Amino acid sequence: MQSLKKFLSERGYIKAPLTYTKTNHFEVVAKINGITGRFILDTGASNTCIGFDCVEHFKLETEASEIKAAGAGATNMLTQISKKNSIEIEGWSRKKIKIVLFDLTHVNSALTIHDALPVHGIIGADVLKRAKAVIDYNKKTLFLKP
Repeated sequence: MQSLKKFLSERGYIKAPLTYTKTNHFEVVAKINGITGRFILDTGASNTCIGFDCVEHFKLETEASEIKAAGAGATNMLTQISKKNSIEIEGWSRKKIKIVLFDLTHVNSALTIHDALPVHGIIGADVLKRAKAVIDYNKKTLFLKP
């Protein structure tokens, strides 16, 4: 039987390493607008998100949004939107990515309480679907289709 890695490699997938954290999350390193950051990989998050505190770090242009965010125990959070961003994960890249911005303080507080490092944001299902992503949980690897 062929390994998942070989099967996906033959189909042109790019592999990206995942880090398993003390909080049982997978993290991935990604570049937003050419700037490196650490992100939780979250298949349950509908959108890729970045914290308000990272707007300048990633050179994001934002606009108001009437969408309210919910997740990780918080609800009804104010958001902003940033359009026309680029994302790169280990050689896989896309332009014109929309990013939702909201206060990630509660997420990073929970991470640091459990001796995990804070993150810049969350890679959500929007990017994972666009990348035709496959997660190998056992090998801690994310596969992305260029």
